[in-house]
Amino acid sequence: MNMQSIMAQAQKMQRDIQKKKEEIDNTIFTSKNDLVEVKYNGKKELISIKILNEVEKEDLEMLEDMIMLASKDVMEQINKMMDEKLGAINSGLGGLF
Repeated sequence: MNMQSIMAQAQKMQRDIQKKKEEIDNTIFTSKNDLVEVKYNGKKELISIKILNEVEKEDLEMLEDMIMLASKDVMEQINKMMDEKLGAINSGLGGLF
């Protein structure tokens, strides 16, 4: 295999990685439970938090817990998609991403 072929393959891989990363970045991830709905983009930036029901003052602690759980769920969704789309490529590059 010559150097030009290796460089062409590396450039193609770089374009493929960038395309998949942009796809992940532009995906909206949502988690919803009885009290809240949270949305993040693939960059792990919070897009919105929506309170779905009227909340009594004594339910605020539970609401806080629900927000935390929903946020954790969304982060797991993002990480899973990143692993699915970039995992095979990343493992071949020694974990660069």
